[in-house]
Amino acid sequence: MADSLLPLTPQEAIIYLMVTTSASDGIISDVELRAIGRVVRSFPLFSDADEQGLVETSERCGELMASAGGLHKVLEAAKAALPEHLGETAYAAVVDIVTADENLDMTEIRMLDLVRQALNISDDGAQAIEHAARARHMTVEPVA
Repeated sequence: MADSLLPLTPQEAIIYLMVTTSASDGIISDVELRAIGRVVRSFPLFSDADEQGLVETSERCGELMASAGGLHKVLEAAKAALPEHLGETAYAAVVDIVTADENLDMTEIRMLDLVRQALNISDDGAQAIEHAARARHMTVEPVA
């Protein structure tokens, strides 16, 4: 299926994964949208051009997701676009998005698992990334 898709850049692939994971629970919250922008502004592999094209890239992702087999297409396109050494970076970006609103539901957990499998992230690597994301999103008031 990925053969019929336009190839993505690694940066576009990560944006597609963030948008898809964020939308997996049926809504992309304002907190998640801001988190996607923050990742694009702060991760070294993104450039100013990536930030400027974020809305357009997100819209293309939405169109692909709305097509038949959209989720599978996104995962395959992202896997094809990402060099192995960027798999954990992509997974970290996705985890940052789903932990940003402190409301992780079962569909987001399932999406994290699908992304982890598609990118061949080890269990130990995934646990370390998830732990670091929880630590980054802590606030002064403890979460009940």
